[in-house]
Amino acid sequence: MTSQFDYDTFVMRNGGYIDDMTQTKIRNTKLLIAGCGIGSGPAVCAARLGFENFILVDGDVVDAHNLNRQFYDFADVGKPKVEALKDKILRINPQAKVEAVQAYLDADNTDAIVGKADIVFDTVDFLDLQAILRLHLSAKKHHVEIFTALSVGFGALVWYFPASSPLSLADLIAPDIERVRAAGGGDASSYVDVFAAFIGRLVPYLDSEVTEQITEVLTRMKDGKPCPASQVAVGSFSIGAMAVSMIHDLLSGRPVVAAPQLVLHSFKRHLSQVVDITA
Repeated sequence: MTSQFDYDTFVMRNGGYIDDMTQTKIRNTKLLIAGCGIGSGPAVCAARLGFENFILVDGDVVDAHNLNRQFYDFADVGKPKVEALKDKILRINPQAKVEAVQAYLDADNTDAIVGKADIVFDTVDFLDLQAILRLHLSAKKHHVEIFTALSVGFGALVWYFPASSPLSLADLIAPDIERVRAAGGGDASSYVDVFAAFIGRLVPYLDSEVTEQITEVLTRMKDGKPCPASQVAVGSFSIGAMAVSMIHDLLSGRPVVAAPQLVLHSFKRHLSQVVDITA
């Protein structure tokens, strides 16, 4: 028993799964968590894997309805998510360097924040489509690796965009934006219309209950009714496990499924799929 934190002791039982060189890379890599709701799971998982350098960005506060899936406690309700998550990370590793930015990503701050990171993990709410596109274009501009994820019922979706890739998220959802324009959808950046078009390409690979829930939410939102999407803890835990595993593989030099392909896992069907929605 010791009262002093020691990094080598902390990561000792990673041995055999993470080699020393990769563990050093993990320790030195600066990870930007853009969106600290669902992003709280990957942040905690990454901290336990040995990441020590974080930038947390989110303008929201913890609400009681977040507790069913996000890595917060009832005592955190009302606190800024970035501050509550910073506390979680420091309780795991008190030597971690955590920059907490209580703000939403916008045209004034995105470039400066992304420019400080080595890897970006994106779970920005799709309600702010422009912020997501701005984040991905900034990562491309700064040659920063970026992962993006969605919770899909009892499962998760993770998409990796290499720093060297000519593709960005904007390129891959351009057909959805164009489809909205062609249908006379007016504002082509509309969350409801563009997200519905994007999800439509994923429907063949999703669990039926996920499709049903998303359809219900989008229908209610088009009617102008607020309708927070149903999500469960298994989905958010899945995102943390899948994304951090892929980030580990990236740092260790292993091949990682990359855009335009994405990884989709369902615990309902115990099925992992590599999906290319451009095919």
